[in-house]
Amino acid sequence: MKQELLSVKEVSELIVAEKTLLLAGDESLLSQLPKGKWIGGTIPYFICPGEGGLSSQDKVFVTDISDIAASVKLKKYDAETLGTVYVDAGDGGLSFIIIPASSPAHVSFALNAPNYKDFGSQPLVGWISGVLLGDLGKVKPKAFSGATGNSYEDEALVMHIDLVPGKSIDVGIINIFEQGDGDALSFDQDTFLSKDVMVNGIRENFAEYIEKNNLDIKFPLVADYYGALINTSFQGVSAEEGVSFYAPVFSGIRYKHAKPVSDYAAAFSKQLLENNVAGKSIAFSCNCILNYLYSELEGKKTDPFSGPITFGEIAYQLLNQTLVYIDIHDS
Repeated sequence: MKQELLSVKEVSELIVAEKTLLLAGDESLLSQLPKGKWIGGTIPYFICPGEGGLSSQDKVFVTDISDIAASVKLKKYDAETLGTVYVDAGDGGLSFIIIPASSPAHVSFALNAPNYKDFGSQPLVGWISGVLLGDLGKVKPKAFSGATGNSYEDEALVMHIDLVPGKSIDVGIINIFEQGDGDALSFDQDTFLSKDVMVNGIRENFAEYIEKNNLDIKFPLVADYYGALINTSFQGVSAEEGVSFYAPVFSGIRYKHAKPVSDYAAAFSKQLLENNVAGKSIAFSCNCILNYLYSELEGKKTDPFSGPITFGEIAYQLLNQTLVYIDIHDS
């Protein structure tokens, strides 16, 4: 598997050669590509092999999975039909998904994915496409289908993949955050926006609670989902409107504010050791835009991982401030 930053001409040559590709890049570049076995999403931020974190609007990040994909099927889903994504996956390998940020499909997937029929029956991995940060609110993120060459603002695109016989995959999550020692926080409903929070069982105004306790919202809320630590990142705090998130909080789940992380590189290296990453064959990875910004990853490497910097990561369900990867091995 190859992961590299290439020109439109170089990517086009791979597509014409019938390679199976996962692509990330600026809309103006993806729209120039010929039809073929590829799926793409808009984003201009990447972690590149040898170079580390960078921004580019004149090259496309390519993950070539031709060596492991026996066959592929591209399918578009809207907010209503996305609930069948696991049913449609079959049992031959994995599915790769790209969803435009803030689209109806994004909201639907974020709130409902754990309740989809056959949830978790097959690996579902991918990311939320985005835009140059300076274009937020001006340009809509998009997903591109190589089958049609078209782009989509409101729908999700999925590549269902049958693996080459003898190959298997594992989905991995690198999360440098862990629950802090503070209050237990919970919510009355599944939502991206909450005015109130239950603090150790007592209702409080969430914005006031954050101000009173001087919480740094660069660090997410962390929930323990049966041993897996899942982040929910803060988007903003408003005394009038409440506290908004990049992924929903769920009722019935206990959250805690994350322990502060002062050294991303050290925390990342610690997680690599704990996840036994050395020696694995990494076919794909993506990392969160908030990690890129808050941990100042521009110019820094996250070996052995490279890939797009995203507005959300997907490993079965929506994640935040996380690195997601696929490891390929012999069955």
